[in-house]
Amino acid sequence: MSVNSTGTGSASCRFAHYFVICGIDTETGLEPDELAGENFDQSPLKRTFKSKVLAHYPENVEWNPFDQDAVNMLCMPKGLSFRTQRDQRDPEFHSFLITREDGSRTYGFVHTFYEEVTSPQICSAMQTLHQMHHAEHASNTTNPCSSSSSSSSSSSSMDSLASSLDEADSSSSATLSPSQQSSGGGRGQCCQGPAYDATRDTLYVSKALCLITPMPFMHACRRFLAQLHRAVTAEQPPPLPLESYVHNVLYEVPLPPPGRSLKFHGVYEPIVCQRPSLAELPLADFPLGQAFQLLGVENLVQLFTCVLLEMQILLYSQDYQRLMVVAESITTLLFPFQWQHVYVPILPASLLHFLDAPVPYLMGLQSKEGTDRSKLELPQEANLCFVDVDNHTIELPEDFPQLPNKPEFIQELSDVMLRFGLSSEGSSDPITLSASTPSSSSSQSSSSSSSSSSSRASAGLKSAVLKELADDRRNGNLGGEDLAVLELLQGNPTLERLQALAKRTGVTVGRLEALRRGVSVRDGEAEADGETGGGGGGRRSEEEEQELRNAKLNVQLREVFASRFTTLFADYEAFVIQSAPDLESWLTNREQMHNFDKASFLSDQPEPYLPFLSHFIETQMFATFIDNKIMSQWEEKEPMLRVFDGRIEKARLFNVRAPSLRSSCYQRCTILEESAQAIEQRLVKIDHTAIHPHLLDMKIGQGKYQQGFFPKLQADVLASGPTNNNRWSNRTATTQRRQDRHRQHTEHLGLDNDLKEKYMQEARVLGKNLRQPKLSDLSPAVIAQTNWKFVEGLLKECRLKTKRMLVEKMGREAVELGHGEANITGLEENTLIASLCDLLERIWSHGLQVKQGKSALWSHLLHYQAREEKYSLPAELLPGTNSPERRKSDAGLGLPMLRMSVIQDMRHVQSMSEIKTDVGRARAWIRLSLEKKLLSQYLKQLLSNHALTKKLYKRYAFLRCEEEKEQFLFHLLSLNTVDYFCFTNVFTTIMIPYRAVIIPIKKLSNAMTTSNPWVCVAGELGDSGVMQIPKNVLEMTFDCQNLGKLTTVQLGHDNSGLLAKWLVDCVMVRNEITGHTYKFPCGRWLGKGVDDGSLERVLIGELQVPSSDEEAGRGSRTPPMQRSPSQARRISITSLSGRTSKPTSAQIQEGIGEAVNNIIKHFHKPEKERGSLTLLLCGENGLVGALEQFFHHGFKTARMFQKSIFIWDFVEKAVEYMQNADQMGDLQETAEPLGLTCETFCRYANAINSSPRNIGKDGKFQLLVCLGARDRLLPEWLPLLVECPVITRMYEETAMLRDRTTVNSLISVLQTLHDFAITLETSLVKGIEL
Repeated sequence: MSVNSTGTGSASCRFAHYFVICGIDTETGLEPDELAGENFDQSPLKRTFKSKVLAHYPENVEWNPFDQDAVNMLCMPKGLSFRTQRDQRDPEFHSFLITREDGSRTYGFVHTFYEEVTSPQICSAMQTLHQMHHAEHASNTTNPCSSSSSSSSSSSSMDSLASSLDEADSSSSATLSPSQQSSGGGRGQCCQGPAYDATRDTLYVSKALCLITPMPFMHACRRFLAQLHRAVTAEQPPPLPLESYVHNVLYEVPLPPPGRSLKFHGVYEPIVCQRPSLAELPLADFPLGQAFQLLGVENLVQLFTCVLLEMQILLYSQDYQRLMVVAESITTLLFPFQWQHVYVPILPASLLHFLDAPVPYLMGLQSKEGTDRSKLELPQEANLCFVDVDNHTIELPEDFPQLPNKPEFIQELSDVMLRFGLSSEGSSDPITLSASTPSSSSSQSSSSSSSSSSSRASAGLKSAVLKELADDRRNGNLGGEDLAVLELLQGNPTLERLQALAKRTGVTVGRLEALRRGVSVRDGEAEADGETGGGGGGRRSEEEEQELRNAKLNVQLREVFASRFTTLFADYEAFVIQSAPDLESWLTNREQMHNFDKASFLSDQPEPYLPFLSHFIETQMFATFIDNKIMSQWEEKEPMLRVFDGRIEKARLFNVRAPSLRSSCYQRCTILEESAQAIEQRLVKIDHTAIHPHLLDMKIGQGKYQQGFFPKLQADVLASGPTNNNRWSNRTATTQRRQDRHRQHTEHLGLDNDLKEKYMQEARVLGKNLRQPKLSDLSPAVIAQTNWKFVEGLLKECRLKTKRMLVEKMGREAVELGHGEANITGLEENTLIASLCDLLERIWSHGLQVKQGKSALWSHLLHYQAREEKYSLPAELLPGTNSPERRKSDAGLGLPMLRMSVIQDMRHVQSMSEIKTDVGRARAWIRLSLEKKLLSQYLKQLLSNHALTKKLYKRYAFLRCEEEKEQFLFHLLSLNTVDYFCFTNVFTTIMIPYRAVIIPIKKLSNAMTTSNPWVCVAGELGDSGVMQIPKNVLEMTFDCQNLGKLTTVQLGHDNSGLLAKWLVDCVMVRNEITGHTYKFPCGRWLGKGVDDGSLERVLIGELQVPSSDEEAGRGSRTPPMQRSPSQARRISITSLSGRTSKPTSAQIQEGIGEAVNNIIKHFHKPEKERGSLTLLLCGENGLVGALEQFFHHGFKTARMFQKSIFIWDFVEKAVEYMQNADQMGDLQETAEPLGLTCETFCRYANAINSSPRNIGKDGKFQLLVCLGARDRLLPEWLPLLVECPVITRMYEETAMLRDRTTVNSLISVLQTLHDFAITLETSLVKGIEL
């Protein structure tokens, strides 16, 4: 225990900044606390009254100004509580934190106990209130116990949600004797008679002692405060006046330096705290094990995922300390990331309007005993994760991605818990068979009260050691575990059985044995140790053991989480984009810049990780992490980032695996033991000891010791630290000067940092500067300003989201314009749309008057629908319906116009049986509107009903801020410039109505058809099957499961009757829900003896672009990706006389190269985004068309007997020649492989010819090319055709097919397709037997 270090330096290095006392102000008397939601139906003992800060020392600390209102509110979040001698009055402990505007935190640790009320005015005021209350209830005979029922029934309103005290405390009176109950004890006391009688009862009121510290040394503060309280309740006065101990902890105890431990002295025992070194995980002293036990490992991992994805998190518990433990545990585990939004682990009753915040938040809400979760009305739940800590349950938002390797991760965490003897399931009162921390026992059920009452009742505690333990337990400063375990063991058959079972199964329950054996041994030691605990005997080591185990469990659980992030982001640095030359230019252009190459990062990750990672890299915490990384090139690294980078570096040294070979196997954490050892070494070998508490220069005769009452401390001795003539500070005068110089230097730097912080504030999305609501000022003006900040933030978020969606969707085009990243992946698109849905939900739930259902947007739509249907106008008069969907070009083309309306689309969504919840329906409706390019227009229409908006929303709501609303709708309008298929591609199993229209070229040709036509529509997700079209009807509607984007239509007839020839211009098919219309050009005859004799054709579709008048309403579009073969080309290729200008050989070669390139590019895209291969093979500029042009070059066009010749005629002649030559044996001399190739070529051509389908000669050639491409045979077939003598008869000398070099280059181009597995749509190859 080396040096005595001193704390006289600046407060920033002191262990504690303030010591605070809160309680009742006898001057002002009983003031009801309106903010906490006054409930006059309750007995006065259960109502809330205002508490006051009675004293705080010192007056002020320069860099941590004292915020009186906030501290008072958080020390006693539910105000003053009153008790009588019949009630439980055990001390409780809780912690809180205050986040300052810049994101830095101050921690508070509070020990609350009950003190007898000595003021006669307060007692008589309470008696008067009781008499009034009793009189009221006496008149109300109908419902004798209305007080208890009304308190639960009224809890649905937001105010009473906040309401008063824990009724858990009052439940203790159920243990009264019958005589006490009859005299007015028990639950229904307010009804039977006055519960409080000043002459007979003793009144107690709560008082809080609080330490405010810059770092969360929870265990040390808890033990210091408990010892201070114990000094007040003990029979003997403490060794020194209390001022000495308070002065010591405020001014003479320094913060332990990083990587060191420090011992300082409480009233009775020394207290040890330790701080991690700069290379370790940052300090976290809250018991993680307890959070895991309260929720269970799986629930905690789910909650952790929600926090990572920045959802809204609401923790709910009766116990403030539990709220704090869970909140701090979760945020601690985020390392190296930091929560960037509103963070209020204990939400005081007066701040309930903050649950309305339309931003991500992490808040804790105290539940009242007996309040049902279903009665809790929350403003928004679409994106809420609700954590009921006391019942170990968690309600999750709908469909969010799971953490990668979740099962293995949960297993590893459970293993760590098991090593410490803890269960991985959630439970209220975990029986910790291994040593645990003092805190994990203290905040069970009602913060350590229940077990200590039983401890007093227990008759078995005879020995001195047990008395001592019981005493410590009551004062909350010692590990009550020992006592609890011993109590349980004494006469608890269940636990005895449990222990026996544990022995049988080989689980060692060492501590119990040690406890049983050690009682007598420690009896002697404890007596030798004496009341002051100075000797550090055996009992100390037991407690040290507990603290050590707790610290080890903490660090090991944190290491498992940290190692997950190290694995997931091992090579994040490679994707950080460092584009700015210096800090200033980076800060000024922060918003315009891309800091992280998201697309490349995702393409480098294992497939199963993508859903989670694509969401996570869009969060604010990830953006801030990358910002810190970029800024670290100009200034000192942020501490968490430094530790994280160090770990990645270390992992690289040990792990030689190339980062490109990323696998999704789970890697366990390897440094658990090592991290636990560092902590053990610090706790076993203390590095520093602070100055002992000593007598101060005090006025004699003040502050007389009175057992059970906390004295009024002498302010003058606590106002400032020791002066320089003090013997402790002389020793460090030089150190002091050095510290002062350093402080001036950092203050100077601080100015630059302020500037930087200002830029960062502006640069980052809202939430950063609203992380902690201002607790001190709750005037309407401040609340209005907070809401105004929310409105601005929502608008900004909307602008950034829509911009990001556009940039991603425009892909290449945008990159050329300098907007950063290239192609968007479908996964990323889905992530962005999901986050847009979340933003809309948050906007719609801001400032709601009354909440109905989990989705605020869907609820608004339902109101709108009800109003519209009530005043139902005939459909054609509905306001805002779109201009007819009929396009100018096909005005006469027979597709009737499709009506568009908000209500119509709502009905489509309501009829989807797959969607079960309101949140799901709202998301489906947003996706549908986005795909139809009507989102902005629909929302404008929805909000144009001002009466409805006024009825549903408060004045400050986003939707009632006219200017912001207009801008918001304008940002959404910009999304109309790109095509989304976010509805079609997501709801793949729903039934969709389609409408098909067949358009003939000659008006008469259809009327004259006597045959029976049929059609089959196919898309990326399947086909409709063959459907007969009623004779002479051009239009039909059919329902079938979502086909996805449509690709082909097969059209044919059975050639029956006299007039069986049919000239078709095109087929139009429309999806009746999304309004997408596809055109399938044909421009050819179907019939025997006309054109190429085809009775059926496979037509390739293209999505139609709305006409210009519609574009004005819906924004322009990106050009379509692929068009189907144009009519002109089809006609010109076949009826060769109609050709005007023939393509040159160079153009033909270029066309083939382009077609092959497109197919190769198709296979290089991620599978989900490839689109239709049929288009690339058979569409315009597809492979079939390009090869057709090649074969047509130099083809002899002379018509024999006026009959057209087709390329297929050449193929048939070649097959005939090969088969004859084979029979004659001519092919025997040729090389073996060539013979085989001849055979396959003939087999394929004959199979096509003998197929039952009547597809015509051009269709047969198309099929041959497709099959040849699929089976990698095209390059082998070409030489056969070139060698075939038929070529001289059918092709001119100059034809490309007769030029060896051209053919060889074509063969080499086609061979590049051999690397890819080409699959053909069934509509193309139906009926071909190979």
